[in-house]
Amino acid sequence: MVDYEAEALKIIQSHPEGVLQSELWKLLNIDSRKCSRVVKKLLDAGVIDRLEFKKDGIKTFLLKRKKKGVEPSLILAGGELVPCIGCDRECQVEECDILVDWMYQLAIEELKE
Repeated sequence: MVDYEAEALKIIQSHPEGVLQSELWKLLNIDSRKCSRVVKKLLDAGVIDRLEFKKDGIKTFLLKRKKKGVEPSLILAGGELVPCIGCDRECQVEECDILVDWMYQLAIEELKE
């Protein structure tokens, strides 16, 4: 059995600009009525937004994933933001000395708690 909600969410998440509901049901290979029920479940779960949209004079809806807020404690260590925010260096994450220092600071804070 296909989990249409999960498939729909994957499709919506893979299109940052959004997906038209009138196209989603075609991508899922289901009828528009079933698609409406899938979209309602995703809306009720709070994982997508639905915005009115006119395409060729016909009203449809643009479906976009809902952006979640970032937990501040996940990007702070030692009172400092993760250094990748605003960084203009083109480095490999695994080899970034600035990031490694920040991670060590985060580990030290966790040990203190």
